[in-house]
Amino acid sequence: MFKVGIENIDQHIELFKNKRVGLITNPTGVTSDFTTTIEVLANKTNLVALFSPEHGVRGDLQAGVHLGTYTDEKTGCIVYSLYGETRKPTKEMMDQIDILCFDIQDVGARFYTYIYTMAYAMMACKEFDKEFVVFDRPNPVGGLDVEGNILDIEYRSFVGYYPLTQRYGLTLGELSMMYNQEFEIGCKLHVVKMEDWSRADHFSDLNRHWVLPSPNIPTTDTLYAYLTTCYFEGTNVSEGRGTAKPFSMFGAPWLDADKLIDELKKRSLKGVEFRKVYFTPMFSKHKDDLCQGVELFVTDVKAYKPVSTGYTLIYLIRDLFKEFKFLDPYRPGGKQMIDLLTGSDDMKNKRYSLDEMLDKIDKDSLEFKTKKERYHLYEI
Repeated sequence: MFKVGIENIDQHIELFKNKRVGLITNPTGVTSDFTTTIEVLANKTNLVALFSPEHGVRGDLQAGVHLGTYTDEKTGCIVYSLYGETRKPTKEMMDQIDILCFDIQDVGARFYTYIYTMAYAMMACKEFDKEFVVFDRPNPVGGLDVEGNILDIEYRSFVGYYPLTQRYGLTLGELSMMYNQEFEIGCKLHVVKMEDWSRADHFSDLNRHWVLPSPNIPTTDTLYAYLTTCYFEGTNVSEGRGTAKPFSMFGAPWLDADKLIDELKKRSLKGVEFRKVYFTPMFSKHKDDLCQGVELFVTDVKAYKPVSTGYTLIYLIRDLFKEFKFLDPYRPGGKQMIDLLTGSDDMKNKRYSLDEMLDKIDKDSLEFKTKKERYHLYEI
């Protein structure tokens, strides 16, 4: 019977004996009956502090919204923000605990910020001599497929800190092991493993309800769309934020969807279909403006290549529409968002043709796949 890491805590309860426990979590930190990891640890350990990633411990904040320290009403625990003035736990925070736990469902994408919240927490545990526990959860887009270009650390940021591919094919427990060894964090790491998870499993293969990890990843279908269209965050094309189908729909007031879809058909992309749509975002990019765009439908998750499809979209839209542009950096002197999301300036500078870029993705994917297999905890 499939179990996530927190459901196996009783086998590891000695780890927490006589220790002050801290927890990084969000609404995805739940058991099969929706008991929160906060409740589990409050009942079984001396839980004294919570640490909040982007979107908050209770999932009540939109992307990019910062928060400060506050008290959790249900537990009375102090809640420290890891998405405000600091993204790494400070000495003052770490002085309150002996062991720090992490239980969040990720989405299997390099640019999802929670995986760097985990990395910074591991760094803090190393620096202040604390133990770190990962309650493992499945990679929802599977543990076999790897796709993307390896990030150039010149472009490291909170949406890409380590040289991973965009789709990395590891669970968070496995990723924490890679961080600890490959990237030399070296903290006192414990991974509480899942039971009965196969590397070939996608989340839709499991007998579990999907709890959205952030406001714009509402369904498992969105996972594949996110890996495809998140790059539009670095452009003047809407990635569908502010609509009922974020990331599955994209467009702009000036985009001609028929022309784009005609070009996409020539590429014979596997596992995906496209249709013309109109939408008006309620917030974010192109708020209150009618956009013409495209909705993507993933028809075969095993055949679909989301990263390559995303790069294809950017290349085609740039060539087809003179109105297209990459957005300026958020801060003067900073790097452009498209470079941070793609992990290099290759796309922006059109250093490669589309076919050359797709070849590079294939080569980088193979290189990373060989490396990441050293950290597998689960078999096919």
